[in-house]
Amino acid sequence: MHDKRKDKTTATRNGFTLIEILVVLIIITILAGFVGLNVLRKPGEARVTSARMQVKTLQAALKLYHTEQGRFPAQAQGLEALVRKPTTPPIPPHYPEGGYLDSRNLPKDPWGNEFIYLIPGRNGELFEIISYGADSEPEGDGEDADISSAD
Repeated sequence: MHDKRKDKTTATRNGFTLIEILVVLIIITILAGFVGLNVLRKPGEARVTSARMQVKTLQAALKLYHTEQGRFPAQAQGLEALVRKPTTPPIPPHYPEGGYLDSRNLPKDPWGNEFIYLIPGRNGELFEIISYGADSEPEGDGEDADISSAD
């Protein structure tokens, strides 16, 4: 014989109740709040990490430029040579149509300042890319410290 009460009980147990869903949503909200607070407490560290990643991207683009053009951009051409074909000598003979970065605009550091390009670098490196950090001044500690491709 077929018992309808047994089927009905089984059918209602296959889904979640409203209370179970609300408990899960509350737990997710609490966890998101903790994660959000930790990120908001450390925006300076996030900017420093972002600046380091940007320096590495610019560094890789300069190395590719050197590989394809046989030289790094001149000091006067600056990092702008990564997004637009230089018009001052030495003009690269085989400049790619899209430049060397994904964007046609040169990125600024996370504090809104331009990266500094030195050729040669301060300690004899072939080149150096620098962000002066949060205070936009040489030297400094913590978030104000210089971020350099030479590090």
